[in-house]
Amino acid sequence: MRKFLSLIIGLGLGAFIGAVLAAFFSPFTGDELRDTWEAQLESALEAGRKASAQRRAELEAELAELRES
Repeated sequence: MRKFLSLIIGLGLGAFIGAVLAAFFSPFTGDELRDTWEAQLESALEAGRKASAQRRAELEAELAELRES
């Protein structure tokens, strides 16, 4: 359990440091970078929502089919 917790902390810290370094060495201004990140985040969230809705519809159809049997 201790190794797993160390791994999670290391991954989180590495991701944070990577994001900070990317922000400092980026050729964009802070506002441009923030807008780009927000747009990418919103795009990823929208793709997740679409995939979730599609999978939910598939599962509901499968459940309805099983209930009819």
